[in-house]
Amino acid sequence: MKTEQQYFEQGISMVEYMDRMKTNLKEGSFEIYNNFPIDENDELIALLKEKKPHILAITEDWCGDAMLNNPIIRKIAEAAQLDIRCVYRDEDTDLIDRYLTNGGRAIPIYLFLDQNGQVIGKWGPRAPELQQMVVEARAKLPEKDDPTFEEKQKELYTTLQEKFVKDPQCAKWVYEDMKKVIIEMLS
Repeated sequence: MKTEQQYFEQGISMVEYMDRMKTNLKEGSFEIYNNFPIDENDELIALLKEKKPHILAITEDWCGDAMLNNPIIRKIAEAAQLDIRCVYRDEDTDLIDRYLTNGGRAIPIYLFLDQNGQVIGKWGPRAPELQQMVVEARAKLPEKDDPTFEEKQKELYTTLQEKFVKDPQCAKWVYEDMKKVIIEMLS
């Protein structure tokens, strides 16, 4: 069984991951990346520069949450001069199965590793405010056995993805929650 450090060493950079994206979410991911400002004087950046964790992202390019979260963690890592590597969830499910969310393989998950390759914490897959928004939106869907369910679910995901890209509040929620979790983890 591979260690998280081995996955990290075999992973690709977040830059390469985003460049390789093949789905229609690539454009939105880059729009978020290009429009999300990072305050290089933020206490989070200073703490990360001091502690220097490595970040391992478990992700896939079809995931709307990854479209939103990956550009933000990339900006954080770049500001703090940290190495962030990505592995694809579906290529090797052994890793994601160690970090299930409510019993499911929800992504993205970001693992923070110390200099010895030990996992010191994780974040993901979604900021609490976004989780509440998604839960409330899903509650309005018809039952799964309804003939319109799949169509309505697809419409919902498209609407959410558009909101993730166009509403800067979504990215702010992600950043603030990442910041809170990371500061608690590293302090």
